[in-house]
Amino acid sequence: MRLIGKLLALPFVLVTGILYLVCKFLVVISGAVLGILSGIVFLAALVLFFTAGFWPGLSWLVIAFLISPYGLPMAAAWLVGIIGDVNSALKDFVFG
Repeated sequence: MRLIGKLLALPFVLVTGILYLVCKFLVVISGAVLGILSGIVFLAALVLFFTAGFWPGLSWLVIAFLISPYGLPMAAAWLVGIIGDVNSALKDFVFG
């Protein structure tokens, strides 16, 4: 019975392993691109503070934070870590 469970879990190990690698690659690339973009948005927010007022500048600072490597890419990295943990647990079940 345990062999049947391992055979049924093997496709999930393969799918989660491939999904983990693809997501990890995308997180690394998006973090680099969005880091540069968030610097540009931050500079635009500083200009908006002096030209348009406090609230437009603050809203653009929030957008700059969300696209910075500590905003949404960090949440994506957290989710990729969860996928990696699930993949590791499935590998331990199948091959352990």
